[in-house]
Amino acid sequence: MAPYFETVKANVAITSSGVPTKDFLEASDGLVQLFDLFGSAVFGFVQNDIKGNVHGVRTRFNAAPDVLQTLESLLEHDTPEPHHHGHGHKGHGHATGCLIRLLRGLAFTQLALQNMQNDPHAELHICFKKAYDVVLKHHHAFFVRSVVAVAIRAVPYRADFYARLLQGGDRAKLDAELGKWLHGLDAVVRHMSAVVEKGGYGKV
Repeated sequence: MAPYFETVKANVAITSSGVPTKDFLEASDGLVQLFDLFGSAVFGFVQNDIKGNVHGVRTRFNAAPDVLQTLESLLEHDTPEPHHHGHGHKGHGHATGCLIRLLRGLAFTQLALQNMQNDPHAELHICFKKAYDVVLKHHHAFFVRSVVAVAIRAVPYRADFYARLLQGGDRAKLDAELGKWLHGLDAVVRHMSAVVEKGGYGKV
């Protein structure tokens, strides 16, 4: 099996029109696969949440791919369902909510792995705990926070996780590919977070 970051889609170009929806969804699929490497069923709920939000965005995109070529156009054309009208930011539709939650999941994962790369001695659960406190904790009720705390403690040791990422590959190459992947992910999350907030759709 090839090392993870040699096979996953990393480059989602931000064009003058915005972020290509199809490329973004393919990259998000890669993130879902990343969670398989944690080898912990306890962490599966995070993966399932991301899967559900990817599905929500993809369903909307597949309904009108020619119109919704960018995430920006998806936000613009995502009309609210009748029973949602008058609630939330701009009465946005289901796909907008899915996209916002998906961006949070991406931001959480990006920051956790960036923490891991920045501190070569930090264990994975510390890196994820710090990222959770910054990105997601304030969005969750006490019960959810408790579940997440258990899940984070269940992530593998750093050395085991790296072994799963490497799949027998070169460590220096992995670090370079991981750095490139994290940089690209951060750029997209920052860009779309600004678009979401500026457009009045909510806040990532």
